[in-house]
Amino acid sequence: MRVFQNGGLYPSYVPRLNGLARGASGFEARRRAFLDDRFGALHFLAPVLEGDAQAFFTNADDEVLQRHWARENGLKAAISLEDILLAQIEHHGTEVFYNLDPIRFGSAFVRKLPGCVRKSVCWRAAPSGRADLTAYDAILGNFPSILDAWRGQGCRAELFFPAIDPVMAEYERGDRTIDVLFVGGYSKHHSTRARVLERVAQLATRFRVVYCLDTSRLTRLAESPLGRLLPLRKHRRPAAIAQIAQPPVFGRELYGLLGQSKIVLNGAIDMAGRDRGNMRCFEAMGCGALLVSDAGSYPAGMKADETMLAYESADNGADVIAGALDRWPRSAELALEGRAQLSSLYSKSRQWQCFVDLVAQL
Repeated sequence: MRVFQNGGLYPSYVPRLNGLARGASGFEARRRAFLDDRFGALHFLAPVLEGDAQAFFTNADDEVLQRHWARENGLKAAISLEDILLAQIEHHGTEVFYNLDPIRFGSAFVRKLPGCVRKSVCWRAAPSGRADLTAYDAILGNFPSILDAWRGQGCRAELFFPAIDPVMAEYERGDRTIDVLFVGGYSKHHSTRARVLERVAQLATRFRVVYCLDTSRLTRLAESPLGRLLPLRKHRRPAAIAQIAQPPVFGRELYGLLGQSKIVLNGAIDMAGRDRGNMRCFEAMGCGALLVSDAGSYPAGMKADETMLAYESADNGADVIAGALDRWPRSAELALEGRAQLSSLYSKSRQWQCFVDLVAQL
């Protein structure tokens, strides 16, 4: 199967990628810098990560990367990013196109795919407004309620999961010096999460609590000297959070922090009802940390009091974390069991086989 996987860059990650790829000359060097950093690797199929000649990967929204490929393949300088992607697919002789960025490349793009493409699938695990993805042969995701919503729009939708990155084993450590870690977004859209973060941040008087926050532009403005003169109080982070906040982390830097942490705090945002199992859950447990997350319906392998811990409210979340740290030997056993179960249920080989089986059914 000649599979083409298209990813996408998170805006806050781009400066890190540019630093990692500094001095990289050409398409392959920049792509290798990205893949070696493992950002988003839980979504990347095994042949991509293994460098299989039949698999091709790119980030079609990375203009630097794509312009490298265009120049190296004799395309006109003014060619659009969309046309570069189409040329790559045709050049590769793609049979299955798997797109992780379907909002940018929706049905209109799928209808332009060259004739070599037999099947097109995409990943989408978030509400998408009026996005048209009906031209895809299937939409993949791990939140049943969102998949049902796509089916209601006439799309075929199939359950599919991230997979544990094999290199996470390099980051599992016995000496976990961070008691509580949170890595994620913080904005006015995360009101429930913000309450949990504020309450848990107050534990910093007893434990080592680390928050690596990707804040919104409005929050950054509100906390600037100029912003403090404006009526933006509701967009500022509480003092308990601001005092321990650090910049966001990605890729192997994230793996490193997860491997140093006893507990990783997770808080879902209101987008999938009671469905749970966002990327941070897989990343935390994959690096051997104890996941503490909000109560809900989790995928197999993530079970409260057996492989992770769940909280019902902001106050309860802080209590659950403090209790887990106070009896850490028992909590560490839960983390080990969680790592073992996820490694078995969500391996890269199993993910790839599920993908192959799914495509065969389309």
